Amino acid sequence: MKIAIAGGTGLMGQLVADEATLRGHEVVILARSRGIDLMSPVGLDDALAGSAAVVDVANTTTMKADASVEFFERVTGALLTAGQRAGVERHIALSIVGVERAPFGYYAGKRAQELAIEAGAIPWTVLRATQFHEFAEQIYAVGKVGPVHVAPKMRTQPVAAREVASRLLDLAESPARGGYVELAGPREESLVDMVRRWAQATGRRGWIPGIPLPGALGAAQRDGTLLPGAGAETGVETFAEWLARTSSRHATV
Repeated sequence: MKIAIAGGTGLMGQLVADEATLRGHEVVILARSRGIDLMSPVGLDDALAGSAAVVDVANTTTMKADASVEFFERVTGALLTAGQRAGVERHIALSIVGVERAPFGYYAGKRAQELAIEAGAIPWTVLRATQFHEFAEQIYAVGKVGPVHVAPKMRTQPVAAREVASRLLDLAESPARGGYVELAGPREESLVDMVRRWAQATGRRGWIPGIPLPGALGAAQRDGTLLPGAGAETGVETFAEWLARTSSRHATV
């Protein structure tokens, strides 16, 4: 089966592409570095020709609601319009657990993406996942105030990115559900604790204070709004297991 992966050069996109290749699928990468600007429909018709499924894991780094909404609406609109012309049979997208309950900042764009997919003509399934284990490293990198790294107070049930990639491929291989699937890790964690443990395991030193982020999204992070519902699927690898498996690759010299 031919599968087009939007955002196929990012962390999740590479995992999805690798998994699809292992399963024997023909993979098409939709990314600017491969000549396809997802913010524009130019070239998408040809790129999607013959594809049975699109897996959309394209992403943006903005935390601003307006910019996030603009990005996800434009990318989703371009993919759905070109996909319909190309005869794509199903559209699979990655979203976030709780995004419909906390549509603030970056999450507003993800919710706009979901609504655009719902309104589109292509049969669809959206996989809502919790934060990846890699989130701890990302927060350490961006959460720096002067010489100090900080971590937002957040309840999360992190999942292994490779398990998310595998589930996305399962959905791409199956009839579209016209609905949502939730996937979380096997246990709840404190994001502050995750960041501290990642730093310790990789040789980073220094105090990492936990801070409550202001506003509605910060409240949602702390009160459990972003935790999975009772019917969510759960992955296998814990954060501790992931840390033991990967920390040596990120250790300081």
